[in-house]
Amino acid sequence: MSATNLNQTRWTVSVSKDTDTALRVFLAQRGLKKGDMSKFIEESVRWRVFDQSMTEAQSKFSDMSPTDLQALIDEASISIKNEMRQEFVGNIG
Repeated sequence: MSATNLNQTRWTVSVSKDTDTALRVFLAQRGLKKGDMSKFIEESVRWRVFDQSMTEAQSKFSDMSPTDLQALIDEASISIKNEMRQEFVGNIG
């Protein structure tokens, strides 16, 4: 088993004939091969998960003003940067 296969899981999925045809035509028009279908599907799933996560996050903070939300983001960013900096310094010394 190759190193690439160790990080992969095989799925069996069912889609409509129309979806199958549309995807195969889409890939063929762009010069992609049959093996590229898995890459396309994985990228699509990642984007969909990201989109759903962002939609969820946006709804949870919808009652905050943009200024308060930005302040919260800034605070979290500074905190993470400080933690990473401390971890980096700790690994050097």
